Amino acid sequence: MNQLGITTETDKLFADSLPWKQRNTALEHQFPGEKGTLVAIIDAATPEEGRETAHQLALSLQADKAHFVSVSEPDANPYYTRNGLLFLDADTLEPVLDSTIAAQPFLGSLAADPSARGLFSTFGLMAMGLQHGQELPSSFASALGTMATTLDRASRGDAQPLSWQTMLAGKLQEMGGHYQFVVTKPRVDFSSFEPSSASTEAMRAAFNQLPTVKAKRASALITGEAKLNDEEFSTVASGMVLGLILSLALVTLWLVLAVRSWRMIVPILLTLISGLLLTTGFAALAVGTLNLISVAFAILFVGIAVDFAIQYGVRFRSQENHNGRPLSAHDAIERTGKESGGQIFIAALATATGFMGFTPTSFVGVAQLGLIAGAGMIIAFFCTLSLLPALLTLFGAQPVARKRATSRLLPVDLFLRRHRRPLLGVFALLGLAGLSLTPFLSFDSDPLHTKNPNTEGMKALTLLEANPLTTPYNAQVLVADKETAEKQAKAFSALPSVHDVLWLGALVPEDQNTKFQLLHDAADILLPTLTVPHPAAPPSAQELRDAAHATSQRLSALGDKALTPSLRTLREALDRLSQAPDATVMAANASLTRFLPDELSQLRTVLTPSPVGLKDIPDDIRANYLSPDGHYRLVIHPKGQMSNPETLHRFITELRTVNPTIAGPALEITESAHTITHAFLIAALCAIIGIALILLVTLRRLVDSLLVLIPLILSSLLTVILIVAIPEPLNYANIIALPLLLGVGVSFNIYFVMNWRAGICHPLTSPTARAVLFSALTTGSAFGSLALSAHPGTASMGRLLLLSLGCTLLCSLFFIPVLLPKTPQQDSE
Repeated sequence: MNQLGITTETDKLFADSLPWKQRNTALEHQFPGEKGTLVAIIDAATPEEGRETAHQLALSLQADKAHFVSVSEPDANPYYTRNGLLFLDADTLEPVLDSTIAAQPFLGSLAADPSARGLFSTFGLMAMGLQHGQELPSSFASALGTMATTLDRASRGDAQPLSWQTMLAGKLQEMGGHYQFVVTKPRVDFSSFEPSSASTEAMRAAFNQLPTVKAKRASALITGEAKLNDEEFSTVASGMVLGLILSLALVTLWLVLAVRSWRMIVPILLTLISGLLLTTGFAALAVGTLNLISVAFAILFVGIAVDFAIQYGVRFRSQENHNGRPLSAHDAIERTGKESGGQIFIAALATATGFMGFTPTSFVGVAQLGLIAGAGMIIAFFCTLSLLPALLTLFGAQPVARKRATSRLLPVDLFLRRHRRPLLGVFALLGLAGLSLTPFLSFDSDPLHTKNPNTEGMKALTLLEANPLTTPYNAQVLVADKETAEKQAKAFSALPSVHDVLWLGALVPEDQNTKFQLLHDAADILLPTLTVPHPAAPPSAQELRDAAHATSQRLSALGDKALTPSLRTLREALDRLSQAPDATVMAANASLTRFLPDELSQLRTVLTPSPVGLKDIPDDIRANYLSPDGHYRLVIHPKGQMSNPETLHRFITELRTVNPTIAGPALEITESAHTITHAFLIAALCAIIGIALILLVTLRRLVDSLLVLIPLILSSLLTVILIVAIPEPLNYANIIALPLLLGVGVSFNIYFVMNWRAGICHPLTSPTARAVLFSALTTGSAFGSLALSAHPGTASMGRLLLLSLGCTLLCSLFFIPVLLPKTPQQDSE
C-alpha cells in the first residue's frame, strides 16, 4: 500500500511513444523553464506599485532557499526597459514622441523640482498659458483628469499614489499587460501528496507581508504547473475519499433493503472491503502510481463488485426446498454456488474484458484503470465464491423462503410478453435514433475544462487567457537554424489566427535606423530639460501650502467659465490643500511624486538606446529561445478565445500548413483528443469482441450470446441519445463510461439469459430481478458519489456512468424480457 502513489500531471495520461508527446517532451527537455513552476500573478492599483510589489516579492523569495530553487522577474530585465521604444513600429513611435515633446515644459519643470511644489508650479504655468489664449494639448486632457482626481482625494486626507507611467505612456503602457509576474522553481516534497504546497504557502506568506499588500494596493493569484497539480490532487482526492465513504454508506443502505439481515450485510461488506484491499495491492504492484483517471478504481470497484455479492446473497436468502421451506445454511450455500457460480464467473469475466479493452491503447490513464479494475473483477469473483460463503457460515446467516416484492411485477412481465412485437419496434426505433445521433457527440479535449474553475490556480489561468501574450494556449516549434526560424516566423505571422510569433530574432528591433533618428531628434529637445544636475531641495509643508495657494489663485483668475471640469476640481483641491494640516500636505506630496523620479529617469534611458543585435540579447533571455545545442524555439500566440474548441482547432490547422511538426500546449489539447477518440474506438471494439468470444465459449450457443449482446448495444445507443439531449460533452475523464457500460451491463444480461435458458419464464419475478435492481441501486450510488465531486472531470465521469447505468437497467429489465423468445409455458399462458 505504501508503494501506491498518485500523479496529477495530465501529460502522464498518454503513452510516451506518441509522436506529438515526443515532440513536447523534447521541447520540455530543451526549455524546462515552464515545467514545475509556481507563478505569482500580481495585480496592483498602479503599474509602478505592481513592479515594486513584484520586485519586493522576488527579493523575499530569493532569500528563501528552503522553499525555492530559483526566482525571476521576467518583465524586469533591463534589456526590455532600455530598448522598449525600439520595439514600436515607426508609425506608432512618432506620435508617442510628439506627445512627449509637447509636454516638454511640464516635464522640465518637474525635473527641476520633482515635488508637489514643482507640480503646482506647472499648473500655474498652464494657467498663464490659458490666460494668454493658448490651448491645452488634447493628449494632456486624460493626464490632467487623473492628476485632478488624485489631488482631490489627497486634499481630503485620502492620499493614493499617482501613476506617472500611466499618464506619460498612456495607451502605450497598456500594451505591456496589466499584470506583473514572479516565476519560481519550488522545492518539492515528493513524500507529500501535494509536493509544492509548502512552497505555495511560503510564497503567500511572503506576499502578505509586503507594504502594498497590507495597504490593499496589490493582490496576487498563484498558479503554474506545480500549483495546478497540487490543486488537482486536492480536489480529486477529497472527492474520491468522500465518494468512497458515501458509496459504502449507500451500499450498506441498499443491502439492508435487499437482504434485511445484518448476518448477511456484514459478510457482504467484509467481502467487498477485502476485495478492494486486494485490488489496491494489485494496483500498487502492477502500476505503482495512479493517475487522475485510474484513481477512480476504488469507487468503481465498490459499485460493480457489489453486484456479485448481491446476486449471491439474494439467491442464498431465497433458497427453499420443493415444499417451500427454507433450506439449511449448508445446503443453501451449496445450491447457491451451483446456481450462481457459473453466472457470476461469466459476468466477472465479461466485465473484466470490458475494462481490459482499454489496456492496448495509448490512452495510459484509462488503460491503467482498465488493468486495475479488470483484475479487480476477477478478485471480486474469487472473494464472492470463497470468502463470502465462509463469512455467511461464520455469522450464522440463514435462508428465508418467502415471496419477494418482485412478484408484484408479474403483470408487467405479462404485459411485456403480450405486446412483444410493438415494443420491439419501439426499442428498434430508439436504437436507430441513437445510431443517427452518434455523429453529434461532442468531445471537449481541453484538460483545463475538467479542472475545478474555482481554485486559485484556475482563476489565474482564466485571467492569463484574455491576453494573447500570456495565454496558456500557445504553440511552439523547434527549428535547426536561424534562417529557418526567420522564414517560418514570417510565415506563421501571416496566418489569420496568429497574434504574434516570439523567437530570438523577434527580440531584435526592426528598422532601427529610422527609429534612432526619431529618438535622436526627440532627445535633442527633451534631454536638456530632463537632465538637471541639482534639482530643488524637498519642500516643507508650508512651502507646499504657499505653492498650492498661489496656483489656486491663478486658476481662479481665469474665471469659472474658462475652467474645464478637471481644472475646477484641481482648483478646489489646491484651495483645500493650502489650508490643510502638515500631515495631509506631506502625504499629498508623497502620493503625487512617489514614482516621479523613477519615471523621469526611465524616460531619459529610453530616449538614448544603443543599437541592438542578436549578440546583445542577455543570456537569461536568450536561454528561453535558443537551446544549448543550437535549436531555435518559436512561440506562437493565437488570436481569439482559445478555450473555444473550434477556434483552437482552426489555429492548429493553420499552423500545420507552415510546419506539421508543431508542439506545445495547444497541440497537446487537439492531439490528445485524437488519441482519446482512437483509444475509445479500439477499446469498444476490443470489449465487444472479447465479450462476444467469452459468451460464445461459455454459453456455447450463438443465440444466447446475441441475446446478451443486443441489449448491450441498445443501452449504448440509448446513452448516446441522453448525452446529446442533455447535453453531456465527452471529455478525457468521462469517455470511459461508454466502454465501461459494456462490462457493467453484460453481467445483468447474462443473469437473465442464463435464467431463461434454465427455464425461468417470468424474469421480472425471479430473485435475479430483485438482485439486479439492488445491484443497480448500489452501483448507481457509487457512481452518484463520483458525480458529487468538486472536480469537474470526476463529476462528469459520475454523471455519464449514471446515465449509462440507467440505460443498461432499462434494457435489462424491460428490453430483455421482450427480446427473449417465448418458452412453451409462456405460449400456454
